[in-house]
Amino acid sequence: MPPAEPSTVEDTQLGLTDEEINLLRYHQAQAGSSSSRAASRASSQGRLLLDSSSLAALSRHLDRLMHQIQQRIEYLSEQSSVVTMQQYDHAGNLVDNADAEIARFQGIMAQIDELELDFDRIAHIRDIVRDYRQRVENLERELENSSSSRREHHHSHRHSHSHRHEGGSSGRRQRH
Repeated sequence: MPPAEPSTVEDTQLGLTDEEINLLRYHQAQAGSSSSRAASRASSQGRLLLDSSSLAALSRHLDRLMHQIQQRIEYLSEQSSVVTMQQYDHAGNLVDNADAEIARFQGIMAQIDELELDFDRIAHIRDIVRDYRQRVENLERELENSSSSRREHHHSHRHSHSHRHEGGSSGRRQRH
């Protein structure tokens, strides 16, 4: 008796999307190349070979593929975590640096405010000192003028005696 034609099913009847059908055909051919010519032929005809050894070979192939994909996903997830942590650290450093710079800026601004306040206070004190200096100078001039006019008045009465005293006085020197 000749060997029975192996049972197959059209891969389009499996309820797969077109993309999944293309993947099934590709991987069935990959798995079939190591198992049997019948599985490879079925794949090229768009059919899935329904014998236990072909299905076992395809299943093992898909398990290996899924394991490789899972490992790649885990690796990429780890890398993503590393990148995220680096960015988080970098952002944290940026925030820390920005916070430090803001605090430094605020400190500088506080010092400027303090210096401006000191400047205004000192300017006010200086203005008061100038005002008092002006008053004192005016009073000294008035005193000097009044004392000079008293002396001159006094000189006219005692001309000879005051002349000797006047020669040594500071008021007399300023007038000459």
